[in-house]
Amino acid sequence: MHELSLISGLFTTLVEKASEHKAREVTLVTIRVGPLSGVVPELLESAFDMYKKETIAARARLIIEPLPFIVRCRACATETTRDNPIAACPVCGSPDFDIIQGTEIFLDKLELEID
Repeated sequence: MHELSLISGLFTTLVEKASEHKAREVTLVTIRVGPLSGVVPELLESAFDMYKKETIAARARLIIEPLPFIVRCRACATETTRDNPIAACPVCGSPDFDIIQGTEIFLDKLELEID
């Protein structure tokens, strides 16, 4: 379950940002996840709920937003946005494309309660 190690790293960032802004609580965390990130959103949410107990984010909500899968065809330069991976360009049929977006996971938004 690499989701737990991702959440562990996320909490390092949360604690750093909360300290930097002298926050007393993390209230909301929004993560964006691509379909080829290798992350199962439900497992990420479970790991977050397990990890947050007795931390600065104990009452925080986690929002996981999906990122679209975007590719650019090398043959015809068409950019295609999908919810899932494709095997060939829908315009020219070429299987030769670059992945523009869809493999990443990142912290998009963090809400803190400041004294």
